[in-house]
Amino acid sequence: MPTSERDPQPQPQPQPEPQAPSALSMKDLLASCAAATAVSTPPAEPAAEETDGLPSRRDAA
Repeated sequence: MPTSERDPQPQPQPQPEPQAPSALSMKDLLASCAAATAVSTPPAEPAAEETDGLPSRRDAA
């Protein structure tokens, strides 16, 4: 049975409100990630040729 124009139409679902934009720029977010990585990453062990035959701290113990 076809619906007439007088029949109630389904109401569209309300759209969720967009979240407020961040006070930080993308540049600030990327810089904070780089800083966190730099702080949380241990320093690299020197290569064997860079030590000049001196014992490392790990070997001295």
